[in-house]
Amino acid sequence: MSRVPLCTLALLSVFPVFAQRRPLPDRVPPKRSSQIENGFGINSNLPRDPYLPWNKWWWTRMFDAGVSWIRIGQYENSSEYTSWDWVEQKRGVYAIPPGLDDYVDSLVDNGVKIQVQMHYGNPMYTSPSGIRPDAITPEPGSFHNADRSLYSIFWPPKTPDQIEAFVRYTKFVVNHFRGRIHYYALWNEQDITYWNPIANAEDYGHLLKAFVAAVHETDPQAKVIYGGLADPSSDFARRSLDACQCAAGIDVFAYHTYPGYGQNLNPESMDYGAYGPESPEKLRETVRNYPGIRKDMPFWDDEFNSIPSWAGSDESVQEKYVSRGLIYNWAAGVRTFVWLLAAGTDGNEYDDFGVIHGLRNLPDDFTPRPVFFSIQNTNALFSDTQPDASIQIVPADIPALRRKSSFPLFAYGFRSKAGKPIVAYWLGAHSLPGNIFPPIYADLVIRNSGIRHPALIDVVSGEIHPVEWKAGTTDVLANMPMRDTVLAIVDEDYIDWPVLPEAPSSLSAMVSGSAVRLRWEAHGGDARNAVVERRTGQTGSWSRIATLAAGTPEYTDTDAPAGEAICYRVRLTNGNGESAYSNIVRTRR
Repeated sequence: MSRVPLCTLALLSVFPVFAQRRPLPDRVPPKRSSQIENGFGINSNLPRDPYLPWNKWWWTRMFDAGVSWIRIGQYENSSEYTSWDWVEQKRGVYAIPPGLDDYVDSLVDNGVKIQVQMHYGNPMYTSPSGIRPDAITPEPGSFHNADRSLYSIFWPPKTPDQIEAFVRYTKFVVNHFRGRIHYYALWNEQDITYWNPIANAEDYGHLLKAFVAAVHETDPQAKVIYGGLADPSSDFARRSLDACQCAAGIDVFAYHTYPGYGQNLNPESMDYGAYGPESPEKLRETVRNYPGIRKDMPFWDDEFNSIPSWAGSDESVQEKYVSRGLIYNWAAGVRTFVWLLAAGTDGNEYDDFGVIHGLRNLPDDFTPRPVFFSIQNTNALFSDTQPDASIQIVPADIPALRRKSSFPLFAYGFRSKAGKPIVAYWLGAHSLPGNIFPPIYADLVIRNSGIRHPALIDVVSGEIHPVEWKAGTTDVLANMPMRDTVLAIVDEDYIDWPVLPEAPSSLSAMVSGSAVRLRWEAHGGDARNAVVERRTGQTGSWSRIATLAAGTPEYTDTDAPAGEAICYRVRLTNGNGESAYSNIVRTRR
């Protein structure tokens, strides 16, 4: 990485444009989740009526945006269908809540890899009360930490009996989803008030030891994630690993970053000042050097966002900061999961964190915020790449730039699976609301990239413009814009993927006599046909039962079997391939 002091100047919307050499799209075309092997992630609530109904157009948007990983297990910072209090609602009786299998199948079948948080406490076992119930009803989404009420779910397992009960729940869930879910995280932000009455590294370490053994014994192919720390606390990590004595059994280490939580603070500050003497970089170094830890330990920043309603921020700041955070982390080999796809607006977070608006009975319900498209472009351009330190990016006239500003330049080179180069650069500025950033230009030197015919991409807007090497050179781009948003340089053949249709949404089913009538909504992506699939029973194989013209948003199944549960889903096709599937609907006639 080059970090050269540069100037804080403002948004530039005009790119140097030169004669077209070959056809280039005007904007970055999307990649769907099915087209990406290993990219970035998102957090999401699972569908829950009436606030996050599955038959509204929000869930399938993650597949259209190229989300590759998902972290599930929280609903508005409370418990989710995978949590202990949902799975074991009667002592000793374990059951998967209705719909959960369909949600997991939807993720898997649409190409998204899953990590699930295993938590929290269960009042039947962990309540500090002298009288513990034999059956419970999970609390609604608005229930939130810090909650130290008598039957709060945030009282964790600490005693041997409580830990044994948590292990039984863990084994049931891991076994049930064997082959579909491969990553299991222990807890969420155990270093703050999700762990009653106060965070305790040693208690967490004791539970982690039992959890590691339970997951690996139940499914030897499954991976254990050290649950995401709210803050990059090296001390908490070290003490918990000391208590655990299970470092060799941890497959992934996770933490969260919200630099300057509640205010506008640029994402790169996570490593210089946002956390005082701590930082993610320091935490990773501490963990890597811990005795017994795997030397190739992957690190995940599995909660990250910058919220437009925070002090000094707005949506233009958010869309810049999120793409900056994703690329900044990826250059360090850290996978990032953005918080949150769409918030359930019955909860404490209202609509602040969703990259898609939640249900508020307003015209923009379930529509994307600007940051959604920034994420979509980042996924398309940088998923399935690897950092390439041999690519060197520097401004040509460093002294002149230093005189204009004190902001650093962040610049990184990556290569795709096919070896194609992509360079990302931006100024590490403290972005201002209103998309204000005065223009600044500088020559940019890019060595060892192999780029022959360069194109410039604004990763936030997706705009693409051809540019030229400075006359007589093959490594200098003259008079390039320097901005507080991620800009990318690629060769003109970098964008080579086909554009698949967007997934249909809002599938519904209505039984009418001996038939089932299906209706859905189609969206973009030049679809030609709609394919209807049916599955009979709770499990089993899907069968294609109809292929229709894409403009036909309904189908009547006159051969639906009677007396059994029936599931349906729909996808669209074009000449390039198939969309993701719609939501699944279940019915019975």
